[in-house]
Amino acid sequence: LACIGVAFPAMMLIANYRGLRKNDPVALRLAERWSKVAAVTFAVGAVTGTVLSFEFGLLWPEFTGRFGEVFGLLFAIEGIFFFLEAIFIAIYIFGWKRLSGWAHFWTGVPIVIAGLGGAFSVVAVNSWMNQPQGFTMSGGEVTDVDPLKVIFNPAVPYEVPHMILAAYLVTGFLVASIYAVGMLRGRRDRHHRLGLLIPLTVAAIATRLPRTA
Repeated sequence: LACIGVAFPAMMLIANYRGLRKNDPVALRLAERWSKVAAVTFAVGAVTGTVLSFEFGLLWPEFTGRFGEVFGLLFAIEGIFFFLEAIFIAIYIFGWKRLSGWAHFWTGVPIVIAGLGGAFSVVAVNSWMNQPQGFTMSGGEVTDVDPLKVIFNPAVPYEVPHMILAAYLVTGFLVASIYAVGMLRGRRDRHHRLGLLIPLTVAAIATRLPRTA
């Protein structure tokens, strides 16, 4: 679900761009349908994310109580990206019939950026837990927090790109598989061909890009 939330809006925008650039109504219909799916996955992600925030305090109270002021900034940043994404998803969905083509397209760009920013923030917390820095311990208490060192800890350069590429890889193949099944069942119209081609191309590109484990 997290992978779909990060990568799926980009595929939606690719279909939208193709529809506008080539005056292709099939691609535009595909983008409109995918925007509804993106809204549903965002809503489900909002619910699961709220539960997760409570889990930190319930399952790891000592860790959160002691180090929350260190990594809490990253979750605050993730919250900002979350609200930005919510705002622009709403504008994008309700703008299909209300905005001009390219103006509507550009309202979708912040959705992609917010997804990447949210992924960066969350994975950076995990990176920090693997390579903790940016604070000192005095008498068992955290002092002298350096936000930049926390955010850009040594594990970020390889963990964040790895996760984002994995999200595009998983989402691309997952979405492509849905249309592949449809084509195997005889639905070989242009809608299914585009629905297969766009995510499969994204996944193929992500497969070839370098990743670190």
